Amino acid sequence: MEELIIDGNSLTIQQVMLVANGSPDAQKITLSVEATRRVQQAAAAVERLMGDGEIAYGITTGFGAFKGKLIPEEQASELQRNIMMSHAVGTGPPFDIQTTRAIMLIRANALARGYSGIKLETLNLIIDMLNKGVHPIIPSKGSLGASGDLAPLAHMGLVLIGMGKAEYGGKVFPALEALQIAGIKPVALAPKEGLALTNGTSVMTALGVMEAFRAQKLSHTADVVSCMSLEALNGTSIAFDDRIHKLRPHPRQRDCAKHLLEILSGSDFTRPYDPHNIQDAYTLRCIPQVHGAVRESITYLHWMMEIELNSVTDNPLIFMDEMGEKIEVLSGGNFHGEPLAIGMDYLGIAMTELGNISERRLMRLLDADSNGGILPPFLTREGGVNSGFMLLQYTAAALAAENKVLAHPSSVDTIPTSANVEDHVSMGVTAGLQLRQINSNVEHMLSLELMAAAQGLDFRREVLGDHANLGKGTRRAYELVRQEVPFLENDEIYYDYIEKVKSLVTNGKICY
Repeated sequence: MEELIIDGNSLTIQQVMLVANGSPDAQKITLSVEATRRVQQAAAAVERLMGDGEIAYGITTGFGAFKGKLIPEEQASELQRNIMMSHAVGTGPPFDIQTTRAIMLIRANALARGYSGIKLETLNLIIDMLNKGVHPIIPSKGSLGASGDLAPLAHMGLVLIGMGKAEYGGKVFPALEALQIAGIKPVALAPKEGLALTNGTSVMTALGVMEAFRAQKLSHTADVVSCMSLEALNGTSIAFDDRIHKLRPHPRQRDCAKHLLEILSGSDFTRPYDPHNIQDAYTLRCIPQVHGAVRESITYLHWMMEIELNSVTDNPLIFMDEMGEKIEVLSGGNFHGEPLAIGMDYLGIAMTELGNISERRLMRLLDADSNGGILPPFLTREGGVNSGFMLLQYTAAALAAENKVLAHPSSVDTIPTSANVEDHVSMGVTAGLQLRQINSNVEHMLSLELMAAAQGLDFRREVLGDHANLGKGTRRAYELVRQEVPFLENDEIYYDYIEKVKSLVTNGKICY
């Protein structure tokens, strides 16, 4: 992708991720010819409305509870500037550069539909900032997820008018200075533009897109890691037989079972049948059912985000006939983030479960009583003087407990605002931030299981012999781990090793 042409209709999750990560293949962003025409037409419509003295929310009236306050034409531009300054009240750590770039791209794409009344100059400024790497400093907290992501988007919008702060070249500058260094000129906002910039779901959409993408990677990683644990524990793959899953044909459950068998293909570490132990514990036997359910929630959020990426979510919206002669300004509620909030809450619950089952498999790798003595206690040969991997499970348990708190759905909470005019909100950004932390915790938990499973496989190989083969997918993962972490005969400082394994998980190298 040498050039990304945005048109408001065809942006994909993959494209957002490329731009967010600053890929050299995605640096050049432009506006399509048709989007340019529509944007110019809508901006001209706003000018006509102003000239005709029409009453339109946010254009000739105040915002929120001030919707009945008429604004004189000579103060219309001041109103837009004021919304940026008064609404930029976010708090908390700022979003990372990747998230900020995703927010900017998603906002630009929504405005490109041509229903928001923004000037072409202003829209092109957002695109220019993306292309040249000028990134507004946006605090992560302060959005209610209805009336759009007002506070964080106001911090983004401030930079467009030369106010606030921005990152450029790895340093934070006053916005005007950052723009000047990058060779970009700020704009003066025209009527409707302040509202168009701040009133939308771009922040929660960015979080949802990025965390759905991340969750998908983690779900495939979890399949590989769980298969390594299965091999280390002398488990059986019988429970993954498609004949079983055909009788309960949830599509993602069947896909997961098939994936597990592919990962384990050629393995000498799993037993076909053992009359003394004919079935495994749930954490091994029910991997397709649990991981498959997680996949369902990921699929749902992906579907939702693909719709939201190409939606118009500000208010009011400007509709015109083909000739641009008849103009209607309609007030609605597309800024309400409820669909996204529920979707992210759903995925947060699912990812918490992915972490829960991983922690239980880790426990089974470490507890000789639970694994029938197949592996030594805490995966160390000389327990007592050595604690082995005992404390890995402590950390996993702490993160599992934290995730259970974070999984409380934000979407069921609401606090009325703006003198009770905005009397129901989604808390969509809060849902996204919770999902982000849950995913971070699950990354670490899978890393702990992965490191323990590799240690367990080495103990199993001592029994099976060097000729025994790991599965096609698990062999690759095991070799990647052993490039970073050796078999640990005695206690060492583990956290450096854990971080090396975690980098494999974070970078998606364990996926198969």
